Amino acid sequence: LMNQLRWQPWTDPHDWQPYPTVFQLADAAGVHTCQVSAPTFAETPLTKIALSGGTFHGRLTGEERMDLAAEQLGAAGRSLVYTYYSEVDGKGHRFGVDSPEWRDQLRYVDGLAQRLAEQLPPRSALYVTADHGMIDIPFDPESRIDFDEDWELRAGVSLLGGEGRARHVYAVPGAAGDVLAVWREVLGERMWVAGRDEAIEAGWFGGPGGADGGVKGVDDRVYRRIGDIVAAACDDVAIVASHTEPKESAMVGLHGSMTPVEQLVPLLEVRS
Repeated sequence: LMNQLRWQPWTDPHDWQPYPTVFQLADAAGVHTCQVSAPTFAETPLTKIALSGGTFHGRLTGEERMDLAAEQLGAAGRSLVYTYYSEVDGKGHRFGVDSPEWRDQLRYVDGLAQRLAEQLPPRSALYVTADHGMIDIPFDPESRIDFDEDWELRAGVSLLGGEGRARHVYAVPGAAGDVLAVWREVLGERMWVAGRDEAIEAGWFGGPGGADGGVKGVDDRVYRRIGDIVAAACDDVAIVASHTEPKESAMVGLHGSMTPVEQLVPLLEVRS
């Protein structure tokens, strides 16, 4: 399994994701481009394959990031500036989205957005959004199905990937059909459970036309990264792994599936 947050085991980032980023395309077109984020993200492989291009500016506090983002936005006739703040997500995972801690962070980020909006140079547009929503999953056996303790779900499985709300299941050779049948039977209508080809044809991984001749937006070179079986939650449920993934299993707020609360994210626009 490849953990893309920790980038383990090591894989060359440009072999993993060989296409130019939006920022690289903008930079090549003469647009002043930069990212303003936490210094710890400056050299991560995930940054390199998703956000590289232009200049990376590391700043510790949210206020510093907003002030520098506004400054960089006005540094050229055409500018594209990306800034990121992670603690709304962090507090949600740790305490849940129905917690005072999460609401305090949301209130703080609201102030950061206002701070940046009030400093926009003329003829600028600010877009405020998030990469996903989040849902709190109760700590009970019905809501958190423990893969490590469920012999039926483990049978025939070589590797369990993905995350609690969207699992990629890699079967031992020859067992994919049986694993698919068992997962569908055990999970019933609480999760959408599909085989790899079925999930691809349903458009779970993009629209038609892979860049290297793949089907439905999936390149041939990444076809087998997708699990033999993919299970996505449609109910307030998660597949946890208490022994092998203890930190994730302890999270209150989770995300990763295709429900409205996870996918329908607001986009706020401010123009100067």
